[in-house]
Amino acid sequence: MADNIARVFADAIATDPTRPLLTWYDDASGDRTELSGATLANWVAKTANLLVDEVGLAPGTPAGVLLPPHWQTAAVLLGCWSAKLSVVDTPSDVDVLFAAADRLDEAQSWPADERYALGLAPLAVPLRQVPPGFADYVVEVRRHGDHFNPQPGPGPTDAHLLARAEARATELGIQPGARVLVDATRYPDPVDWLLAPLTRAATVVLNANPDPTRLANRQATEKTTQTLP
Repeated sequence: MADNIARVFADAIATDPTRPLLTWYDDASGDRTELSGATLANWVAKTANLLVDEVGLAPGTPAGVLLPPHWQTAAVLLGCWSAKLSVVDTPSDVDVLFAAADRLDEAQSWPADERYALGLAPLAVPLRQVPPGFADYVVEVRRHGDHFNPQPGPGPTDAHLLARAEARATELGIQPGARVLVDATRYPDPVDWLLAPLTRAATVVLNANPDPTRLANRQATEKTTQTLP
């Protein structure tokens, strides 16, 4: 396995960048978003370019992420890791903070130089009203380039995260190349719903607010090969 997250992601999509890599469902809202490996890589590159070119962050810089399991969260996290940032999820001094619109009160306890709010709306629709002190992530990120060349070698937290991801992939029984249905409520840790599948070059159907009556149909229509227990 590669020694850095950016390479693990690149390797996971290399065989067929057009196949669905991350499919997002929210049974409460009816939202469905499907991203191929190439499309997610585009969002990841734009995010990394935003962090490096606009915000001017260097490898090792701390970044705060207050986001639930979601396809935009995958773009933010992989963008941060591609830029070799250290992602933290407990209140501390950070140079950049990404926060869901419903967690802005919590975000106030984080000292941060740059702040981005995410509405997590269907089709990545911008926020209707941008909160004071924040920029709208989906508006800002779209202005940046579609390609990003990560610096060689691992970021400061890559080894730890990838070791955890490998262990969890084994514990959860994720098979190489599998298409895995994941309950976002039960598995909120991105090591479980994002990194562990990537270490197996698996694709993910990430389901928020899952409706048990739709489970069998979802497994059939998405052609999943396993469901996380």
